[in-house]
Amino acid sequence: MRTRLALFTGIAVCLLCGVFSLVLLNVAHHAATLGLIDEVTADGEVTAYYVEHGDGVDPLPAIPPALIRPVQVVDSRGKVVAASSDLRGKPAMTRLVPEPPRRTASTVICGTVFASDTCDVVVAQRVHRSDGDWTVYTAAPTVPFYVHPGLLPLLVVMTVLLTGGAALGARHIVARSLAPVAHIQRRLDNIRNADMSVRVPVPEAKDEIHYLAGTVNHYLNRLERALEEQRRFSTDASHELRTPLAAMRVQIEDALIAPEDTDVPTLSNAVLSSVDRLEAIASGLLLLSGQDRGTGEELQLVDLAEITSMARSSRPWTKTVVDHLAPGVLVTGQPSRLRELVTRLLDNAERHADSTITLVVRREYELGVQDGGFASGTAVLEVADDGDGIPPDQRAAVFERFARLDSARSRDAGGFGLGLPIARLIAEGHGGTLTAQDPAPGTHGARLVLYLPLSTRP
Repeated sequence: MRTRLALFTGIAVCLLCGVFSLVLLNVAHHAATLGLIDEVTADGEVTAYYVEHGDGVDPLPAIPPALIRPVQVVDSRGKVVAASSDLRGKPAMTRLVPEPPRRTASTVICGTVFASDTCDVVVAQRVHRSDGDWTVYTAAPTVPFYVHPGLLPLLVVMTVLLTGGAALGARHIVARSLAPVAHIQRRLDNIRNADMSVRVPVPEAKDEIHYLAGTVNHYLNRLERALEEQRRFSTDASHELRTPLAAMRVQIEDALIAPEDTDVPTLSNAVLSSVDRLEAIASGLLLLSGQDRGTGEELQLVDLAEITSMARSSRPWTKTVVDHLAPGVLVTGQPSRLRELVTRLLDNAERHADSTITLVVRREYELGVQDGGFASGTAVLEVADDGDGIPPDQRAAVFERFARLDSARSRDAGGFGLGLPIARLIAEGHGGTLTAQDPAPGTHGARLVLYLPLSTRP
């Protein structure tokens, strides 16, 4: 990149210098030509003075050596009556005659009375005589395009110096500007999974590289969190899968040691319990994977109270269920996913409730965005139980995969730490939120609250 930018800058400066040189040469040539015309005119005025006052014309009057130019005097009939020594016997330089009231006129002629390979500036001066108007012609070689022999080499040298200086300067500036990028690249190359805490340096100057470094560090933070979650997930998943596998191994090994004392139905029932747990974990993981990728089910208008009622009636209950389900709370979503969400919340509540589960479905129109509300209105589902509850410092942790409170780690509790993470993913996939909040006043236990945007579809 440095070489390309330096080359581009050099070419651009070279072109600009070339254009500037051409303009400068043109201006200098024009100015020098005007000056030459003034000089030629001044030289011819000496002869014109003598001609106008009737003094001798041929030979020409004495002219100072510094003013000697090719001169011709032409009478009113167009006859050359006097000329400088180099033009004696030659015709008039030109037929140019100043038009009244002008007394002088100029032109450029090539060849004619001069050498065929040269061009001269000719000034014609009209002189009044008694027999008519005479014309005095004075000439001088034209100014060359380079004006002065030293000007063109000077411009070439300056163009080369400016082009080289601009290219080197651009390369140096780009190299200094990209130095932080190279530093960031080296730092990224040194980052390994074993140490994801390394961050790239952020330049102090508030430029594009400053914001690039900030963005890189932001994504490194996200990558570090993702890797940490992956490690924790792998550890927790291995632990959860190892527990039923270890139980199955012990049961099968005991049966192999004493086959005559083994009751096949009893062994089968014991192993099936562990298989059921493995199947539940695998299904949960597959569901999470599918939720992460999304499903192809079409979005429909869903009555949140109806979905909740269906999920409640489709299972036997060991606890008392109290519900307050407002009808007509409509949301837009995938019915099967929303029913899965509600089922997960009900499973969690039944597992941890002592005796009573409370279900509430309502709509909110004044709930602020900072409180989980939506501009179009908010559909709210509350699932509360009267169990031990969730400590405030662990309310975020319960939504992590395989994360369970200490009181719920018994296999007999039936949970394996994927129900609430699945429920939250489904909620977020529908543009909502799922949080653990304080229990209602006068009650105790856990209270999970789902917020979904009310549907604006008719």
